[in-house]
Amino acid sequence: MPSKEDKSTKRLIVEGEQDKRVIPYLIEANGIPWKKGNEPVYIQPRGGNDFSNYWISARLKEAGLTHLGLILDADDDSSTSWQRMRDACLPSIRDIPQEIPETGLIHITNTGIKFGIWIMPDNRLKGMLETFLAYMISDENQPLWKYAQEVVEESKNRGAEFISFHHDKACIYTWLAWQNPPGRQLHNAIEERILHPQHPNAQVFVNWFRNLYDL
Repeated sequence: MPSKEDKSTKRLIVEGEQDKRVIPYLIEANGIPWKKGNEPVYIQPRGGNDFSNYWISARLKEAGLTHLGLILDADDDSSTSWQRMRDACLPSIRDIPQEIPETGLIHITNTGIKFGIWIMPDNRLKGMLETFLAYMISDENQPLWKYAQEVVEESKNRGAEFISFHHDKACIYTWLAWQNPPGRQLHNAIEERILHPQHPNAQVFVNWFRNLYDL
C-alpha cells in the first residue's frame, strides 16, 4: 500500500520532530483544516540542516510532486544559512534569487514545481523555531517573558549548563514552566492558546505557508 508520502503532492521538509509537531497546530489554528489521515501537506523531518544539492535534486524529481517547502533554522546567522541553502539549490534551480525575501521564498521551478524556503525565525534574524514561537507571546505576558529571559541569563552565572546556542530554547521553556498548566509542550501551548497562533507576529509565516501550498 502506498505511504502518505508516496500519495502526497505537497511536501514540507523540516529540521526535526519538534517542527513536525508544531506546524500543523499553528496552521490549523489559523483556519486551515489539518485532519489526521487527510493532511493538506506531508511533513517530513530531515534530522538536521544537511540539505545537500544531491538531496534537493532528488526531492525535486520525485514522482507526483507539485509543491515542496524547506524550513531550516537561521542558527547564528540567517545570511549564512540562506547562502548555504541557495548554493545547494543552484544546480537544480538556476534562477533562484540572490536574497531570500523577508516574507519567505516562493519560486516556480522550470519544471513547474512550487518551491519555498523559510529560515526560522523570520528570514532575517538569528535563531530557531523557539525564537519564532516567542513571537506568539501575548502583549500582556511580555513582562513575564522579559523576566524569564532575565532569569535564564542569571542562571548561567549560577551554573546552568545549557549551551549558548540553546538560549532561546531555555527562555521559552522557562516561560512555559510558569503558565497554567506549567510546562506544556510547544504544540500543546499553541493548541491551548498559551501561545497565540493568530498573533500578528506569526502571520507572515502563516501567509507564506498558505501561499506556497495554495491553501
